[in-house]
Formats: sequence, structure tokens, C-alpha cells
Amino acid sequence: MPPMLPHQRCDYSAIVDRPPLRLPGGARLVFWTIVNYEVWDIARPMARQVLPAPTGVSLIPDVPNWSWHEYGMRVGCWRFFDLFARRGIRPTLALNARVCEDYPRVTDQARHDGWEFMGHSYQQGPIHNEPDQKAMIVRSLDILERASGKRPVGWLGPGLTQTYDTPDLLTEAGVRYIGDWVYDDEPTTLRTAHGPLVTLPYSVELNDIPMMIVQHHESDYLLKRAVDQFDRLYAEGADRAKIMALAIHPYISGQPHRIKYLEAIYDYVGSFEGVVHWNGAEILDWYLGAAR
Repeated sequence: MPPMLPHQRCDYSAIVDRPPLRLPGGARLVFWTIVNYEVWDIARPMARQVLPAPTGVSLIPDVPNWSWHEYGMRVGCWRFFDLFARRGIRPTLALNARVCEDYPRVTDQARHDGWEFMGHSYQQGPIHNEPDQKAMIVRSLDILERASGKRPVGWLGPGLTQTYDTPDLLTEAGVRYIGDWVYDDEPTTLRTAHGPLVTLPYSVELNDIPMMIVQHHESDYLLKRAVDQFDRLYAEGADRAKIMALAIHPYISGQPHRIKYLEAIYDYVGSFEGVVHWNGAEILDWYLGAAR
């Protein structure tokens, strides 16, 4: 049986035709923070580049771009841990499972701080290139379960990559929500060969990779766009619950010239009533209860 295409997994649904979702306590908006910690193998082409090769052709080893990522794991991630600890926020951690092996100091801190661990492949690279995607998913979840003490229920593809049959393989492995389908402001449910799979509204718009590395915006642009996004969703949240996702990486937003703008986002959002900071598992539980 051939894999299902997207329109076969989820019927089209206009948001204005659905009954409005409601948050507990009269809240308007869920702020979902997704921190991405990854492993870039020095023996492979770098997943992202901040400095093009002088010859215009990338060569291996790519020391400057590997080192740029490594800065995030040595320094930038600790600015994240400090930011969220001071504000009492426990984000979702989209985590290459190999981080647990290469950077146990980092994953130990995330577990200590109560962050949710979310599957994000074994190491960074397109899921299309995995020779055995099913085995990779199971291996990744097993490693994350040992590191966190809890089996992850969420998954984010590296670079949001999926093949047609990825949703079926994820639910077979016990995954209950994904962030790869960025097509809605609200959760939806996909059909898979092994039961339903919920999509949560992850973001490629409020994401420091496209903003800073692809589009080359100035450091303060993340703050401007986040405030504009929040203001609109918060206003719409008076009539129906909204979810605002923010995706960040320590080698980008953890840089000294950017971190104050990330901190300012949380200061701004914190000045409003009716905002809750939930991780993906908490959003999933709420949605499954609200959708009944």
C-alpha cells in the first residue's frame, strides 16, 4: 500500500469554520518555546553556514562553521538555561539524540531544569538520507528516554524534513505529536497507519534560522517580529485560543549581540495577562481534552 499524501492524512479545514478552542482560566494565548540543540558531525557537510568557503566550494572538515555551532553548545546554551530559569519557563527541547552522547553536561542540565525532551533525529541531517528511518526513530527515542527519564511524545524532523511515510513510522514508535506541519494556528490531527498524530503549530516564520541566517536580518529583528506576531495573536485570542511558537538555536540567538533581544521578547509577553507558557506535551494534553 503506497504512503498517504498530505491531503489524504488531513482534510482541509478553514479555521473560521471550527468551534473556537478555549484555554483554562480564561487565558488567551499559549506561548510555546522550542529550543533546538543539535550535533553537527565534523566529517559531514555543515547543516548551516555562517561563513561561506573562500573558494566558493565547501570542503570537509569545515572548521569555522562547525566551530560556530560548537559555540552554541559551549556558551550560547547556558544563556538559554539562565534566561528560562529566571523566568520560570520550561521549554520544549528539540534534541538530536546524539547530543545526549556528545554533550551530556547540556542534557543533564535540561533534565534538571524540567525541560521537555522532543525527538529531533539522531543527528542533524535530512531525514530523506536515513538508510533505515524506522530504526533511527526508535534509536533516537530510546536514547532520549534514558537521558530524560521519560519517553518523548513529540517529534520535529531535522530541518522539518519528512518522507511520505514518516507519520506512520512515528506513531508506530509511540510519537503523539509533530511540529513539521506548519500550516495552522491551532493543533490538527493526521491519519496514520497506527492511529492519530497531532500537529502543533511550530513556526518557520518565528525561527532564528530563516530570519538571521537565511534572510540576514539585524539582531533586533527577532524582537520586532515576535512582538508583532504576539500582538495580533493575543488580540485574536479574545475569541479563540491561540498558540504562538518561537524556535531558537543557541549558536544564533545565544550570541552576545542577540540574547538581549530574546530576553526582551519574554519581558514583553510577561506584561500581559492571560498568557501561559506550555511545552508541547502540555499543549497536546490540553488539545486532546478540548477536542473531545
